[in-house]
Amino acid sequence: MDFVSDYNFDPSYGYSLAQLLAVTAPKEPKDFDSFWQSRYQNALSLIPKPQIKLVHKDKLGWRVFKLSYPSTNNITIKAWLLVPTSGIVKRGFIIGHGYGGRDEPDYHLPFKESALLFPCFRGLALSAQAPFSSEPYWHVLHNIDQKEAYVLGGCVEDVWVSVSVMLILFPQTAGHLGYLGISFAGGIGALAMANESRISKAHLNVPTFGQQPLRIKLYSKGSAYSVQQYYCQHKKQTLKVLRYYDAAIAAKRIVQPMHCALALYDPCVAPPGQFAIYNALASEKHIFMLEAGHHNYANQAQQETELLAELDRFFSTLIP
Repeated sequence: MDFVSDYNFDPSYGYSLAQLLAVTAPKEPKDFDSFWQSRYQNALSLIPKPQIKLVHKDKLGWRVFKLSYPSTNNITIKAWLLVPTSGIVKRGFIIGHGYGGRDEPDYHLPFKESALLFPCFRGLALSAQAPFSSEPYWHVLHNIDQKEAYVLGGCVEDVWVSVSVMLILFPQTAGHLGYLGISFAGGIGALAMANESRISKAHLNVPTFGQQPLRIKLYSKGSAYSVQQYYCQHKKQTLKVLRYYDAAIAAKRIVQPMHCALALYDPCVAPPGQFAIYNALASEKHIFMLEAGHHNYANQAQQETELLAELDRFFSTLIP
């Protein structure tokens, strides 16, 4: 893209579209599957009974609730829930957020006859709590030296537990669930979807955590910069842990239809990492090319409108 760069580096990293579509997943650890499957089974064993509070009886056609429920490691997750004022719920969506957190639900989503659950990941936004920092720079480093305890693993478990909450509240959505995740939640979503059979379709928007060995070498802004700085001082141990948290490796395991919005220019989530996730998918997959991610551009509003229309069609099959 011919943007006037606001950065001291090229957020396209010099990759052509053909080169982006050729980026592969890195070598994976032999126990990648057992590592994640045991965590998934542990998350499934929880019965997260949510506490529910009505916030708005009618806001833009939605009844708005705030939820609180336990996740793994006795972490309390807080979330918003949107339910149509009609009361008709035929499908459900789990909708994650970027590292900037979330101030409110996304009222503009076009999904009719749907319950929308917006969990805030542990340590962030509504779910801010000790011992986590709510600052992305520090949050992404929480226990990064420990494979079992790295915060990203807990965030993946928060997705799985949130699916359980949706099914407790709306059992009729079983077999009719979708996931949407942008940036941070895009990468977390790929890691979650590798084992999550209860979600039928998912959308990842400028997903992060793809091709970790390459990601830590491509200078970036945001949370990636924090990891890159840490990596400079702890190279061997950091890579040992990050190989278990590679969204491209996880994507190879996803069997459900996937929709990905990928940026050709992105100062925070390097495009090669985004495309590595898409390229690794062996399931039915759809791509929407964004001119840029984490960066404002002239055609942005039009692209966002087009993307919403595409997602409405993609997820329409979830309605029974």
